[in-house]
Formats: sequence, structure tokens, C-alpha cells
Amino acid sequence: MSVTAGSRPGLRRGVRLEFDAVRGRSALLFPEGVLLLNETAAAVLSRCDTRRSVADIVDDLAAEYAGVEAGSVLRTLADLEQRGLVGETPDARPARFSPPRPGVVVPRRSPVPLGLLAELTYRCPLQCTYCANPLNLADYQDELDTAAWLDVFAQARSLGVLQLHLSGGEPGLRRDLAALVAAANRLGLYTNLVTSGISLTAARIAGLADAGLDHFQLSLQDAEAAPADRVAGRAAHDRKLVVAEAVRAAGLPLTINVVLHRANVEHVPAIAELADRLGADRLELAHTQFYGWALRNRAALMPTRAQVDQAARDVAEVRQRYGFEVVHVAADYYDPRPKPCNYGWGARQLTVTPNGHVLPCLAAETLPGLEIPSVRTDPLAAIWYESPAFRKFRGTEWLPEPCGGCALKEIDFGGCRCQAYQLTGDATVTDPVCDLSEHHDLVLAGTTELVPEPAVPRRMR
Repeated sequence: MSVTAGSRPGLRRGVRLEFDAVRGRSALLFPEGVLLLNETAAAVLSRCDTRRSVADIVDDLAAEYAGVEAGSVLRTLADLEQRGLVGETPDARPARFSPPRPGVVVPRRSPVPLGLLAELTYRCPLQCTYCANPLNLADYQDELDTAAWLDVFAQARSLGVLQLHLSGGEPGLRRDLAALVAAANRLGLYTNLVTSGISLTAARIAGLADAGLDHFQLSLQDAEAAPADRVAGRAAHDRKLVVAEAVRAAGLPLTINVVLHRANVEHVPAIAELADRLGADRLELAHTQFYGWALRNRAALMPTRAQVDQAARDVAEVRQRYGFEVVHVAADYYDPRPKPCNYGWGARQLTVTPNGHVLPCLAAETLPGLEIPSVRTDPLAAIWYESPAFRKFRGTEWLPEPCGGCALKEIDFGGCRCQAYQLTGDATVTDPVCDLSEHHDLVLAGTTELVPEPAVPRRMR
């Protein structure tokens, strides 16, 4: 329902308003997203308490600011309602505006990172054939302890990080997970848990909610148990459905995440129906990214062009049918232009691995000659701004042709460095996914010449 002067809006489940002292402005935080606000938008949202009507909010603002117009406030709220961030629905929550937090250092340079992917552990009870984690898991057994992770979170927040993604492996295997969530919440970080769920009981999920967890992302492998369990390497699907019920009982926003590949890409309608039955707030459908074990199984996982095109049509229909948000990550090998990997190397995101290595992206350790920094030896700010690993491909000055003269270079930044290396042996060339790349034939061969073969389950030892 569109917002009107009589509406009494609040923030939707999983949406939080936070003052970011690093940038000196307010931010609206939500699952997988950050919206930096101007002063006007922040003033409007801070008054969305589900009690005041829009007309009341306008009167309140007019008493404090000159030139407040009802039409401007309505347009602001209508835009945010369309994005699914505010609304007048049973799940709307009052906006609780957090004041500036002490001890945050304002940066003197850019870029300022938005997100931290904390890979808490690479241990996992599943054996998914599309796993993108590193192959050499033995190198990551010396995991950071609780105190070390808390220090990483504090340093990340001081750098400007607002979104914290807790992942793995299976992060639920960490016994200190609730303590990590609580500490991140106190710092003002928006916490996203990315999990298979099967190691979490209803009591632990409720405890995570009490600790301040903002968002729960549950991975499923398919719409039904038999094919899902084949991919996972064990009977896990039914257990995940129980976990989804516990997540909703705990009042947490729920995203269902499904990695798409040759064996399940035709099941998008059934997957969406399951997400609806589970009460999901979001559905994320992401085509396989070919790194780690997924690259080993590329021939088994690669969908056909017909499958990819049908999936796009299915996603469009699902978006019309259901009320939840549907995120569709397109298949790299079938796109004529590469994705903006992490919105640019060392621009918005950083990853910390279980043993403390700090990376511009999850697969960066595959690049030869890259000096991998560690939080065990260097401050996070020094790593972000000064380390050769983060400076190597930052910005666009280093780009080769045809990227250097391309009008899209500030949008896709030449694509993925890791994918370029994996396909050509050279991390500096244009991502071969781009049809302007001299190596694009390698991508075409990957979609037409690979002979499908049985997928090999991921082994954790």
C-alpha cells in the first residue's frame, strides 16, 4: 500500500537506522545493504515510530526546520517503501536512532570500506559440490580466537565498516558465535549470519537474536530433499526447514539463499514456492561462482544457455508472484560484461579468513605473487590503505586496453582479477567474461565445449 499523509510508517523487519560517526552521517542498514542518508532523510526516518502519521512527521519537522514540504516527505517515504525499507505493516518497527558512538576515528582518506566478510571457520559438515572456499583447508586450521575477532571488528568499525557478514565454512560451529554477534552489535555493526543452519538449535538461534543478530541467511541446495541432499553430501534439507521455522520464531528476518547450477537451475519456481512457505523476507538466487571446489566441478555445474535464459524468465515471474524481495545474480559466463567484483578491488569490501589473512576478495589468495597481509601482524587500517595486496588493482589507472579506454571502466573496473587469472594465467588482463576481451573465446569454450560429468563432493580433509 502506498504511503499517504495518514500512514503511520515504521522500519521493516531487519532495517536499522544508525549514525555513522566515521562518515559523519546517518545510514540505513538492511540485509545485504547500506543506504547513506542526507540530513533530511535521516530526520524523516528518525520520526518513523509507527505512532506518528506522515502529517504528524511533517508538522514535527516544520517546527525544527524551515521550508519543510509535505510532498517532499511523502516522496522520500514512498521511495523507501518501494525499496521495502519502510512501511505500514504488522512487521513495521519504530525507528530507534542510535546516537554517535565514542572512540571512532574519522578517516583522513578514501576509500572508506562498507563491508567486512568474516570467515570465522572453514570447517563445515556439508560437502557441497559448488563450494568456493580455498582448496588448501589445512592452511586455515589455526583460527583466530574470540579476542582476536573482537579486535578485528573494532578496527573494522573504526575504518568505516557498517555491514558485517559472518560466514565460513559453517560459522555455527564456533561456540563463541553469540558473543561475537553481541560485540559487533555494541559496535554498531549490522550483522548478517550466512549459514547452512544445521549446526544451530532453536535455543542457539533465539540466543543469537537476543545477542542482536540483524539478519539470518540460510543456504538451501534445492526445493526438495533428495536433490538437495545429493549436492550437500548428507541428509540436511529437512533439518534446514526446521531451522527456518526457528529463525522466524525468533523474529529474525530470513533470506533463503540458493546457488544455481545445471542440476537445479530449472527449479526456480519450486524454490520460490518453498521460500514463500518458509516465510522468507528475501530470496537470493546466485549462479555458481567458479572458484575453489566449484572450479574443480565446473563441467558438472555449468548450465546451458537455454537453462540460463529460462531461469531469467522464471525469476521475472517469481518477482511478480510473491511479496518478498528476489535477488538474482546472473551467470558470469553468459553475460557480455563482467560484474563489478566487490565494486572495485579494495574499494568497498574486505575479507578476513579464519587464520587472519586479509583479502580484497575471497579468492585473492589464488593470485601468484600477491603479498597476503595478516591481522596477526598489522593493523587493519594499514592493510586497507597501504598494503601492496590492496593497492595492486585499486582504482582504474592500472587497467589495460580495452578497459583503459572503456566508458564502463568506472562501473565494472575490468571485472574479476581472480577469474582473469584462472582462465588466462594473467591477473592483469581484461576479465575474459567481457566480449571485448581477446580471451573471450575461453569463456565461450567453457559454455559450449565442456562435457558434463558427475560432480565430486567437497572433502573437508
